[in-house]
Amino acid sequence: MSPPTVTTVNPATGEQITTYTAHEDAQIEIALAATHAAASIWAATSLDKRLQQLTALAATLRAGKDEYAALITREMGKPLTEAALEIEKSAVTAEYYVAHAAEFLADEPVAIEGARSWIGYEPIGVVYAVMPWNFPFWQVMRFAVPALAAGNGVLLKHSPNVAGSALAIEQLMHRAGFPQSLLSALIIAEPDVHTVSDRIIADPRIAAVTVTGSNRAGAAVGAAAGRAVKKTVLELGGSDPFVVLDDADLDAATTAAVKARFTNSGQSCVCAKRFLVADPVAEEFTRLFVAKTEALVVGDPTDPTTQVGPMARADLRTQLHAQVEKSVKQGAILVTGGASVDGPGTFYQPTVLAETRPGITAFDEETFGPVAAIANAPDDDALAKLANFSQYGLGLSIWSADTDRAIALARRITSGAAFINAIVASDARLPFGGTKQSGHGRELATAGIREFTTIRTFWIAS
Repeated sequence: MSPPTVTTVNPATGEQITTYTAHEDAQIEIALAATHAAASIWAATSLDKRLQQLTALAATLRAGKDEYAALITREMGKPLTEAALEIEKSAVTAEYYVAHAAEFLADEPVAIEGARSWIGYEPIGVVYAVMPWNFPFWQVMRFAVPALAAGNGVLLKHSPNVAGSALAIEQLMHRAGFPQSLLSALIIAEPDVHTVSDRIIADPRIAAVTVTGSNRAGAAVGAAAGRAVKKTVLELGGSDPFVVLDDADLDAATTAAVKARFTNSGQSCVCAKRFLVADPVAEEFTRLFVAKTEALVVGDPTDPTTQVGPMARADLRTQLHAQVEKSVKQGAILVTGGASVDGPGTFYQPTVLAETRPGITAFDEETFGPVAAIANAPDDDALAKLANFSQYGLGLSIWSADTDRAIALARRITSGAAFINAIVASDARLPFGGTKQSGHGRELATAGIREFTTIRTFWIAS
């Protein structure tokens, strides 16, 4: 019987790009063994040498920016200008850890009478990474850069629809001079992912697991890691509230709201999805938001004027449209959009639903695409309750002329991050991660590099 295959498709045109032969069990074993061996050598490599390689990684990313950005756009439809920014952000993150890893990984002396004691941060080993398609390079680099700086290896299982990006990342590491197989990419057919992942996670050569993706994927991988007693970091779904108080600058807030919802065609865990607006300004906010949404340029993602590209896959568009239709039947008002764009590709109109509330699908569920749900409430107390009425807790954005008021409100809303008069974003200098069903653990900053280390206690008696 022939081995299974994985075929990538250009979502802007519907045309097939490349068909890959999926890795079979023997090839997976070879990759795991090679990565485990490379990680053992890498862990014993000096930190200075590891950081030199990260400097080379940043330079290699920038040298190949046009090639990598074009690949991202071709495989998952991200507008080319956004894809180029994804590559640059990855390079900046590598440089951040070059500058700060020595500080983050340094031994920490602890004053104890009668002993010399310290806390050390040591490599943990090979990390199995299950990564999503929506930021094919950045999502991998966000975790892999600090993991590699700490002395670990990476076995990457990327999303099948960005198989080319997975292999390009593996090749990128070779170009940058990292040891062969320190980061190995596996091509796994979708029906086999669960079985293969369970087997990989159970293998004693895997030290830890990280997942960025759906709650379903996080629950499955997290359960397998739990059975194997392996450390996990889960960065899962989000339905971030974008809260607008009655004293907010509505022009600034609506401009930011459109960017927060429709960047990457709305396909991001930290895209704002629920727009919760104080009653006195709800009508004007909606008017401005809809006008700016309708002004967005939807089209060819290789065109530099395009602001919204296609959705990454046809099944995702079908699912999103079903959520919109269900929400309207439940009482939401369709203000604009609400349909696929005629023609080739998997484009969907930027859509705004008004008068949503708990019990309406677009409010309760994560909408992973260009759909915004607006709800309004009379005061700060009611807005806080609406914001917390969610299984998710990733990001939060609050808009107000009174910073102290906004901070006080933010403290009443559960989230992994709170941004005031700004769009939720990830930044290498700050920890990134969620609460509740949005996952646990942190990426980036000091927390991100230490997540995949052994935090070791040393005690030397006097």
